Amino acid sequence: MYRVNPLITFILTIISIPVVSQTKLLYSYQDLSHAYYQKQKDSLTKAWVCPAIYKDKNTQKKYKEIWDERTQFITRAIEADNYVHDNEVYSYVDGIINQLVQANKQIIPQKPLLLIDRSSSANAYAIGNNIIAVNLGLIVFSQSREELSLAIAHELSHNILTHPETAMKQRAEWLSSDEYQQSLNAVLNSKYERLSRLKKVLENYSFSRSKHQRYHESDADSLAIILLKKSNITFNADFFLRLDSSDNIYQHHLKNPVKQYFITYNLSFDDSWTRKRSKGLSTRAYSFRDTSGIEDSLKTHPECVERYNKTKPFTVSQGIYNAIPANIHDKANKMLIWNMYSNMSLTPCLYRILMEKDNGNKDEWYDFMIHNIITGLYYADRELHRFNAIGVTQKELISQDYYELQTMLEQIPRDKLEQYCKVIQEAGFWKIMPASERALKSFLYTLALDPDNSEKNKARAAKEFDVANSGSMYCELTQNFETK
Repeated sequence: MYRVNPLITFILTIISIPVVSQTKLLYSYQDLSHAYYQKQKDSLTKAWVCPAIYKDKNTQKKYKEIWDERTQFITRAIEADNYVHDNEVYSYVDGIINQLVQANKQIIPQKPLLLIDRSSSANAYAIGNNIIAVNLGLIVFSQSREELSLAIAHELSHNILTHPETAMKQRAEWLSSDEYQQSLNAVLNSKYERLSRLKKVLENYSFSRSKHQRYHESDADSLAIILLKKSNITFNADFFLRLDSSDNIYQHHLKNPVKQYFITYNLSFDDSWTRKRSKGLSTRAYSFRDTSGIEDSLKTHPECVERYNKTKPFTVSQGIYNAIPANIHDKANKMLIWNMYSNMSLTPCLYRILMEKDNGNKDEWYDFMIHNIITGLYYADRELHRFNAIGVTQKELISQDYYELQTMLEQIPRDKLEQYCKVIQEAGFWKIMPASERALKSFLYTLALDPDNSEKNKARAAKEFDVANSGSMYCELTQNFETK
């Protein structure tokens, strides 16, 4: 009798076992700011006591209100999980700060607290009191460590020059002034354009995660260049020109027709879904011309071209540039996309994924996210808030491809959307997905496709996921459905 070699049997057994994707979780649920920064949040609340700097009681009262508003801004942002402390991405950004601090100890005696903001906006911001935040969107947008360093040095400069504190004082003095009261009375007594005039009167410093604040920008640029030079980090004014287009990501075109991305997953597609069927001026034929001149959030800074011209003489010729490491860029991008999905901002989330597909990215995690988006959209439709989940963006800020995708998500019939969910739940990539992703698939099935649409059933599914995947970042989604 022929006997099979035991070693060969063992090897064949190993080969026959399905390969499971080694995709690691981007971060743990405990890395979200409500948990990770709990101690810092409590410390900030106690430590940020408004100083008494004005003799005038009204001015001091206004100053305290603005001071407390800043404290509430940062503590509420921490509670809302606007920040995340992922070791890999955090360490990379923190390494830049370390280099800047070590080379500029005289003007940065104490290392600032860094927060990684989950926003997709290509931005960073100074909060004051030696705290800065760097958005995931800026990390993804930056092409080199030097570009990212410039943005960080710029925000460090705002704190060094006490611009946030100065702005709060100026606002308190303005709001308590006779001139402000007279201006306000003039608006209230007027008959026309009250709202626009009132906005102009109230226009001043406010706390925001998405927009730059327009105060002392030239000073911050100048000091940032000095910080970079002392740190042996290359400065190139060309970054300001790139920054001018950072809000235009959704004006980029896709390499393939929108339908092609769905057909790849064996999902039927009707071209009519990409065309508005309603009538009216708002849906007439629109020419997606160049809209780069339209004012965007970055234009609250002085014009980027102006900043470029002012700083061009300080550009280091033949400087050294280091690309953002692929693992840092990829992880930041995934974290950004997951945050957009968690906030049910589905169209921009999906568009970014399709752009990754265009770049040749074959990571199955993006297939997993396409499943989540389709299922999330069907769930939103089931709950009668599909339109909010799509997040409609005005035509002037998007490409024709983006508009077609947005329109398709809005107009695909409910029965076809249900079919999409069922087909993609059986897609081939699930065979190699990790356990936590497959567990989330089960949870999303309960939300979107389970005949039992009761809150009790959803809470049960959420609890099951959380118990089996307590450290998973996906708990951020499931815990919204647990019975409180």
